[in-house]
Amino acid sequence: MGNTGTPVKVLVIDDSNTIRRSAEIFLKQGGHEVLLAEDGFDALSKVNDHAPDLIFCDILMPRLDGYQTCAIIKKNARFARTPVIMLSSKDGLFDKARGRMVGSQDYLTKPFTKDQLLQTVARYTSAQPDGDAAP
Repeated sequence: MGNTGTPVKVLVIDDSNTIRRSAEIFLKQGGHEVLLAEDGFDALSKVNDHAPDLIFCDILMPRLDGYQTCAIIKKNARFARTPVIMLSSKDGLFDKARGRMVGSQDYLTKPFTKDQLLQTVARYTSAQPDGDAAP
């Protein structure tokens, strides 16, 4: 599978080593570049240094939770348009609404499949897929 264009740079923020590892494997199989952070503070410096194209952010993390992390990223004009997808182990309407309030684009329930992860990346980073997508 030839991935045309530049690989997407994806940052995965999660305090679970298992989730980080599986997300990294899935994303690399999809031809993407992967950055990992284990909490919000770690994530903020990585966002600044590497300017990822898309961010997956766990909601429940020590020190700085996902909502706070997302809000801080979105307040920075440089990253206000960077898609942030919240990760949560519970599929709650409240979490989805709260995620939207802090500016997240979407919500993925853990454990996610490789397809779910890659489809989400494609949805938020591909140039208009109906336009000049390769057959």
